[in-house]
Amino acid sequence: MPRGAFRRCLPALYFAFLTGPTPEQRMSGTQAPDTHPGESARGTGRVRGKQTSIRVQDCGRGEGARAASRELRRKRAQEHPRQSWALPQPYPAPQPLALHPETQPCPACRSPPPGRLLLRPALPGHPFLLPIMAVYRLCVTTGPYLRAGTLDNISVTLVGTCGESPKQRLDRMGRDFAPGSVQKYKVRCSAELGELLLLRVHKERYAFFRKDSWYCSRICVTQPDGTVSHFPCYQWIEGYCTVELRPGTARTICQDSLPLLLDHRTRELRARQECYRWKIYAPGFPRMVDVNSFQEMESDKKFALTKTTTCVDQGDSSGNRYLPGFPMKIDIPSLMYMEPNIRYSATKTISLLFNAIPASLGMKLRGLLDRKGSWKKLDDMQNIFWCHKTFTTKYVTEHWCEDHFFGYQYLNGVNPVMLHCISSLPSKLPVTNDMVAPLLGQDTCLQTELERGNIFLADYWILAEAPTHCLNGRPQYVAAPLCLLWLSPQGALVPLAIQLSQTPGPDSPIFLPTDSEWDWLLAKTWVRNSEFLVHENNTHFLCTHLLCEAFAMATLRQLPLCHPIYKLLLPHTRYTLQVNTIARATLLNPEGLVDQVTSIGRQGLIYLMSTGLAHFTYTNFCLPDSLRARGVLAIPNYHYRDDGLKIWVAIESFVSEIVGYYYPSDASVQQDSELQAWVGEIFAQAFLGRESSGFPSRLCTPGEMVKFLTAIIFNCSAQHAAVNSGQHDFGAWMPNAPSSMRQPPPQTKGTTTLKTYLDTLPEVNISCNNLLLFWLVSQEPKDQRPLGTYPDEHFTEEAPRQSIAAFQSRLAQISRDIQERNQGLALPYTYLDPPLIENSVSI
Repeated sequence: MPRGAFRRCLPALYFAFLTGPTPEQRMSGTQAPDTHPGESARGTGRVRGKQTSIRVQDCGRGEGARAASRELRRKRAQEHPRQSWALPQPYPAPQPLALHPETQPCPACRSPPPGRLLLRPALPGHPFLLPIMAVYRLCVTTGPYLRAGTLDNISVTLVGTCGESPKQRLDRMGRDFAPGSVQKYKVRCSAELGELLLLRVHKERYAFFRKDSWYCSRICVTQPDGTVSHFPCYQWIEGYCTVELRPGTARTICQDSLPLLLDHRTRELRARQECYRWKIYAPGFPRMVDVNSFQEMESDKKFALTKTTTCVDQGDSSGNRYLPGFPMKIDIPSLMYMEPNIRYSATKTISLLFNAIPASLGMKLRGLLDRKGSWKKLDDMQNIFWCHKTFTTKYVTEHWCEDHFFGYQYLNGVNPVMLHCISSLPSKLPVTNDMVAPLLGQDTCLQTELERGNIFLADYWILAEAPTHCLNGRPQYVAAPLCLLWLSPQGALVPLAIQLSQTPGPDSPIFLPTDSEWDWLLAKTWVRNSEFLVHENNTHFLCTHLLCEAFAMATLRQLPLCHPIYKLLLPHTRYTLQVNTIARATLLNPEGLVDQVTSIGRQGLIYLMSTGLAHFTYTNFCLPDSLRARGVLAIPNYHYRDDGLKIWVAIESFVSEIVGYYYPSDASVQQDSELQAWVGEIFAQAFLGRESSGFPSRLCTPGEMVKFLTAIIFNCSAQHAAVNSGQHDFGAWMPNAPSSMRQPPPQTKGTTTLKTYLDTLPEVNISCNNLLLFWLVSQEPKDQRPLGTYPDEHFTEEAPRQSIAAFQSRLAQISRDIQERNQGLALPYTYLDPPLIENSVSI
């Protein structure tokens, strides 16, 4: 090169010296190991050469630069005629998606645009310049879970508006991608890629190691200009495949215009719909996840997306087996093929087993699970779970037969949604003023209390036609009672009258507090049995577990990962599909626990749930509307209502901020085709397209959207906690929540004694099996995430992050208020304390 030309170019250059391998030796954009033929390249090596980086400040546009370039090419052609200035194989030119003015060479000298120039020796004494235009720095985070790491090869491809990087393996000295690790890598491209659109993660075999799963949390990419792009993943990647990730900025389909991104959304949803398919469990049931599809995908079988199999008549062919220490059959195959992103973590699985096995084996060794016949005396029931007592279980044992506590449970027990305020008595409950006058006192009467809004009714009409079942070879019985309650001037809710059938008459007496002690206690116990059946089947399993499963399925099938509503709802679907599959495999399957402990059995469960869903409405689903419709907004000491409304308002405020940020107008809601498909699928699959339910099949305004999302999040978290967490507390004393009744409802008064009372209650083995269930479902296994806790950072924008922080602050204040109130209560109500509420239905 002429010295003058070099001098004129010198002010345009500055030098930075880097050490590293030659391009041919580079494996992944970091220092390559020293390898020998036949050796593996992973984990060993040393630096074998040096490379010098030159950042061009100015392209040197002028005659001097052009002359220098021509002279350099001429000399190099004379000395090495076979060599070419083309980029070597490790640095293929990016494949352009669109032309960008900054990527064009200088029109005067045809020199490359500003970027990096790599200086390395090709042959001794013959240096040449190799252009390396852009360096992208990657930070890859592996989840901190058991077996979250991988030994497979991981490669990436960056896709931007101006081009696509070469596929580059991520490898460095030592083990990559260990559980909880954060590894840094470099990806070098011949030109900047513009705005990053996608990041492809390739998972491929490494040497002779068998394939394993990898939990990728997130990948952060720092671009050459310093811009940081976050690519949230938070999923298990199994087998050998390619996963495409988008930046964390949430975008609706209306905000995407590039064909590449629209195609990515379509392909992502198509893959999810192939993986998560709907299945009919029983007529009238909300649709559920087809677990068999996971097994079919593992074996590469072809299947139709519209496949819906009815499995209500499944028998032993499904794989039901008894396991040692467990009293019921378990559908083993349905638990073996779970898609990795919905199954329990290893921590949660082990925790669940440690909760179940000791309790089950303890009762087995003591002979309780095999002992048939009646209890000899009431006090013997205290010894079932002698090591698992709580403050509430002791309180229930001491106060279970008191009228005040009987009424208290309608407000703050495990089924606090049954009570309705009435202004007149229904014709099927002919209670007269004379019947209840001794309790009401001389200063008032029944009609006056009805007008004041102090009379409430719990109606168990849904049990009137429920089928019954046999346990231990003996028929069981069901009642459909009507329970009338009165709010006394002291603020206590107490029972006034109980009728054990829906049809009045001589064979259906009305039991009163003035009756004999055992008659009145037996009538209340029948009501508690009805409470158990309605609560477990409808309030608990149907209205939280099954509906939340439908919400989770629709979210996975209709919303891509980049959708803001997907990001909002995903934490509230965690483990729901897994726990419901466990429930169907252990409780609802033929000869499962429902068949072993309840008076209605599995067929009765199917009847109750299908009937309950047919009468379930949007008003029942939304807490403020439900409380208003039931007329219980003014009743005192209703802690479920007070705490629930506070949490509802906090969720509503949080959701309103998120929706307002991404949906500024009615049109933005109406034009989001993915959102409308999501709502439509929930309406069709969860509520079976029933217009009378009042559930929306389409959302038209941000306000409608806020209400629907608030109700979903509340029912997936707070509502489930309210109807689930106290089951052991209120059911450990078996007469307070009997699962079956061995004698028919009494048709006359004055015939009940202690012996007939004990002969009506469940037998010993039935009681123990049911209490084992109460214990398991009340103990949330480890790996918990309380309401408002979002360790997976799906939202990367500042606005939703601030909304999450504000939501957490509101929940913290609610928790402080609850704890302060509980200090003055004889029986604290803790089930809606935010730190004790799980984000999702996970047990």
